Amino acid sequence: MVKITTSVNNPNDALFVLIKSLTKSEKRQFNLYVGRLGGNIDAKFFSLFKFLEKLKVYDEKVIIKSGIVSKQQLSNLKAHLYKQILISLRLNPAHKNIRIQIREQLDFATVLYQKGLYKQSLKLLDKAKNLALENEEKNIAYEIVELEKVIETQYITRSLSNRADLLSIQAKTLSQQNVIASKLSNLSLQLYSYLLQNGYVKNNKELEFIKNYFYSKLPKYDFETFGFREKLWLYKSHLWFSFLCQDFLHSYKYARKWVDLFKEDKKYISLHPVFYLKGKNYLLEASFFVQKRATFKKELASFEEEVEQKIIPINTNTELLIFEYLYANKLHLHFLEATFSEGEYLVEIINNKIENYGNRLDNHYIVMLYYKIACLYFGMGKNELCIAYLQKIIKSKNLGSAEDLQCFARVLNLIAHYECGLDYDLERQFVDTYKFLLKMENLQEVQKVFLTSIRDLSDVFPHEIKNEFKKIHTKLKKYEEHPYEKRAFLYLDILSWLESKIQNKPIAIIIKEKIKNKLKQ
Repeated sequence: MVKITTSVNNPNDALFVLIKSLTKSEKRQFNLYVGRLGGNIDAKFFSLFKFLEKLKVYDEKVIIKSGIVSKQQLSNLKAHLYKQILISLRLNPAHKNIRIQIREQLDFATVLYQKGLYKQSLKLLDKAKNLALENEEKNIAYEIVELEKVIETQYITRSLSNRADLLSIQAKTLSQQNVIASKLSNLSLQLYSYLLQNGYVKNNKELEFIKNYFYSKLPKYDFETFGFREKLWLYKSHLWFSFLCQDFLHSYKYARKWVDLFKEDKKYISLHPVFYLKGKNYLLEASFFVQKRATFKKELASFEEEVEQKIIPINTNTELLIFEYLYANKLHLHFLEATFSEGEYLVEIINNKIENYGNRLDNHYIVMLYYKIACLYFGMGKNELCIAYLQKIIKSKNLGSAEDLQCFARVLNLIAHYECGLDYDLERQFVDTYKFLLKMENLQEVQKVFLTSIRDLSDVFPHEIKNEFKKIHTKLKKYEEHPYEKRAFLYLDILSWLESKIQNKPIAIIIKEKIKNKLKQ
């Protein structure tokens, strides 16, 4: 009889996932927290915690069999345990960021207000408000002002006759700033979502749609009134817009503005480490796209140094992002310099980290890393290994986004099969790829030309093969700078591969020669 278990990433197993995410210090903190509750050390919820902590795979049958809890009580006990862990985490000094501290002060002030201690409440609120404004936490600042207004209706401050007016003006200003920030963050999110689902714009129609959408949703603003938060969302919006339009120079410009915003006041790196990490990643990505090798190497070295010196705060979230961004860009460096063999050591490290992080990693990032590893092996001429990693993407059932990545994984798979001499399988691979691209409604001219050409190669005599490669190269070369077709060459350097076949040289040598020629210009 097959044993049925529930996977860790099942939404119903949020408690199990939470427990598995706890660090040693967080577990120790929870043990101390339960001990302070008094008389609860043997409570059922703590027994369940200890049991789940040791469990490798979530299985309700095993839990009930342990005798800790009945099937009927399990749901309630899990909910209670989940809440207690969250309370413990909130009390942990490591999680006491500025936002939590301000919220805590607001809660204390609310308690004092409810006890009728208005003066004490107002004093605490004023302190919390200043802290919120200093750290660009304007949503909380607005909440604080609104509570101050409520208290002022019951306790009029004698020292300031215009107190009500000042609070009204402050509330209005904060409200306007929050509205602008909200509109910019909404725009940024929508553009990012479109990019993930659809990739870059593919024709004039899509470009016009994105332009109209962007400029119609971009709110009117006065840049001089902007603080850190408003500037950040503005730069993000422009970044996604320029990425979508394949205007990578502008992507670089706004990624640079994004990162520099944190450099102007470094306290924001510790306050918003996730935003800073994303900015660093997009600066590296944009540098990669516009082939700014010197800038890329400098920024990657700076990124590594900041990680080593712990300038970027380390928590469960940032740890994952550092892995995703650092290793993707380490691979990019080897692509930029065509040092594919020198980058092979990264494969084992990446695979080990994927295994260690398990279900905490987004599948999108995993397949992205697999594609980059496949490209690394392709550059090395290890086509069987290239195919093995591409199959991980092609056979994956969990790909709701990154359509471009899925398409080019299949195109590279065709090339690798050809390189391996797997002609017998080439026709089937071609049909599958063509069907997939048609289904995705993502078939571009570069893909059409290439797919047709690679299929026809199977009927070409050996002595004619070089001429055929030259013909394909001529057909594709004209798309290299095409505004909508050039994206194909970002994912896969088809032209360099064709040149390697024509010149009988490894692809790495071809790319290195191109780099040298660019440096001479």
